[in-house]
This record gives sequence, structure tokens and C-alpha cells, in this order.
Amino acid sequence: MHPQREIVGALYRDHRRWLQGWLGGRVGCRETAADLTQDTFARLLQDRDLSSLREPRAFLTTVARGLAANWFRRQALERAYLEYLAQFPEPVLPSLEDQALVREALQQIDAMLDALPAAARQVFLLAQFEGLRYEAIAQRLQLSLSTVKRHMKRALVGCLAHAG
Repeated sequence: MHPQREIVGALYRDHRRWLQGWLGGRVGCRETAADLTQDTFARLLQDRDLSSLREPRAFLTTVARGLAANWFRRQALERAYLEYLAQFPEPVLPSLEDQALVREALQQIDAMLDALPAAARQVFLLAQFEGLRYEAIAQRLQLSLSTVKRHMKRALVGCLAHAG
């Protein structure tokens, strides 16, 4: 067996229950805590060198905290969408299938934005949601026009990479 998998296996055996309990206290749902626990250990299998790990619970907490933050953000996004839908009379509401597709698309957009560097994300959001031109973004953020273009290019490449 690969040494990295052995380390993750040992961490899983020794700390899974503890981590799931810790997450359960934060998210308030055993099933979600179980999913986030599994996601935490799956994340550890991704090219991380764990051979020098000295504080496993602190490390696991850090990884799990990031995953939980993403989960909370997705929940808030979904709640905002459902609140928006609640404003419409029932005959105007999209079908449940269409609602699910929109929620999935929102989660993909959220994941794509989360993967971008902060500056590229800010430029992208100003252009897409405030409709600002590159010159206005450069002025607002006190950046050169070429820097704004570079950030926008990075954001668009990130969108394409996430979509593919």
C-alpha cells in the first residue's frame, strides 16, 4: 500500500469519530457531519505530504473547517435562491427540476469563484454583477488597466476550466 494511504488510513481510524462529532456540533446535522468527515479524509488523499504531521487533530480541524465554511456558504446561497422564489405566485415558479438545475448551477459558480485568487474574483464580480467596464474597475480598485485585464483573463480561464 502507498505510504500516504497508510497515513490517511491511520488518521481515519484514530480520528474519524472525533472529527465527525466536532463537525456535528458545528453544522447541527449528523448526516452532513458524516459527509464532511468523508470529504475531509478524501481531501487528504490529494497529493499532500502527511509524513511530518505532528498535530493530526489541529490539521484535520483546519481542513474540515474550510469544507464546513464552503457548505455553509452553499446553504446560504440556496436559502437566498429559495427566498427569491418565494416572492412569486405559484403558477410562475419554475418546476422542481428547473429549481434543482439552478441550485446546481449556483453551487458550480460558487465553487468556481472560490477557486479564483481574491483579486481575479473581485474584478470578475465587478464586471459581471455591477456591469463595470475595465476602466471603471481599474479606477475603483486603483489598478492599471492591464492588471484588470490580466485578472479578468484569469477569471474567465477559471470559469472555462471549472465548466470543462
